[in-house]
Amino acid sequence: MQMLSNTVTTSLTRWLLPSVLTTGNTQQRTLMLGVSFAILSNILFGVLYAYSSFLSPLSGTQVFIWRMLSMWAVLVGYLSISGRLGMHIDKLRALRSVKQWAWLLLPTPIFLSQLWLFMWAPVNGQGVQTAMGYFLFPLMMVVFGCLLFGEKLSRLQWLAVAFAAVGVFSEIIRTQSVSWATLWVCGTYPIYYIMRRLQGIGAITGMLVDLSLFAPFALGYLYFFAPSNLAMVAGSGFLLMMLAGLGILSILAMKTNIDASQMLPVNVYGMMSYIEPALLFILAVTVLGNPFESAMIYSYGLIWLGIACLIAHGIKQLRARKSVPLAVKGQVA
Repeated sequence: MQMLSNTVTTSLTRWLLPSVLTTGNTQQRTLMLGVSFAILSNILFGVLYAYSSFLSPLSGTQVFIWRMLSMWAVLVGYLSISGRLGMHIDKLRALRSVKQWAWLLLPTPIFLSQLWLFMWAPVNGQGVQTAMGYFLFPLMMVVFGCLLFGEKLSRLQWLAVAFAAVGVFSEIIRTQSVSWATLWVCGTYPIYYIMRRLQGIGAITGMLVDLSLFAPFALGYLYFFAPSNLAMVAGSGFLLMMLAGLGILSILAMKTNIDASQMLPVNVYGMMSYIEPALLFILAVTVLGNPFESAMIYSYGLIWLGIACLIAHGIKQLRARKSVPLAVKGQVA
């Protein structure tokens, strides 16, 4: 079964991915595959952001509960069919000390709270504020990469951080406050990704732990506190189909996103993350109808300038990486 799964995966990869992802040296292929995963995951997250608006009459919290259960079912089903579930369980069995388990479980509350906010915010008037947090997320990843991994900031990156800082300060002055949703996204999500990167546990293994820990609480909530909601979903073929799709899209988005974070340098991964907040912002204002005041354009404009600097830096870095093997090859010849 495992050999068949690997053969099918390899064949599909060669057929689906463009030639740029299957040629060149290993470093180039890893970089381009990571970029492709980052783009795909951000587009999927944009779709998921508006998903809860199509699941009426479920509330944002109820959608979150069902999302966790559907993600868990899809993930366990995929791992079982592919024959990889035992491999991930063996990785967890290898953890012997309390410290190892504590290190593994510490990011779980961050993961769960972020997914709750992602489902709750769009239908509760916090869509724009949450999108602002995701705008700041790439910049925070750049800062974390500098502080924890010794990645030196270029002039463009320093300029990006400066624009973002002025933009946030401008918004605080305008509103005399800053949204807790904004702070929670940009302040804690980088911690989750950095910890998963440092602990050496694979992305899927970590996600399996996160979802498995929460599944009993989700079932308990539906059974004891929302039995009418459970009966309504069980009796609706449309809702069951939509929730199954929610789980599939969520697992695919999280898997490709975390894989991209592990394949790419922290600053390049942070640069690629600009796609998601742009989509979230557009969806929040247009599809979801969240309010946007004209005065907000100044603070958001500065943050967008910062993102533009990160994009320019990322493009420059990608070009430099692609040109290095050619230069080396010329010297050897």
